[in-house]
Amino acid sequence: LMIRRPPRSTPLYSAAASDVYKRQIKWVPKTKGHNVHFLAGPDGWDIPKKSKFNKEVSMKFDIPGIYFYQCTPHKSMGMIALIVVGGDISNKDAISKIKTFGKSKKKFPKLLEQL
Repeated sequence: LMIRRPPRSTPLYSAAASDVYKRQIKWVPKTKGHNVHFLAGPDGWDIPKKSKFNKEVSMKFDIPGIYFYQCTPHKSMGMIALIVVGGDISNKDAISKIKTFGKSKKKFPKLLEQL
């Protein structure tokens, strides 16, 4: 499963995928200056280091729950996303306490409402 940046007419990186349990996800940069930086996930999950810019990233999600990530240089522009693994949203309250900035501050509650 690959997650790509959607067309400009849709919210940036507004991905919510519930069918990724134990599957590999690959982020493919389409333009320069982007990365994948996880901020939170379910209990028991070790947050990986943020990726380098302009590099493909692959991850496997073995723990059900909500994962929250951003593009570090574009977080204030709303480049954030949630991934729901195994249909488990039990860590929604914990995820909702993460501080966001700029356009992400408005977008984040909307993403959470969709769960």
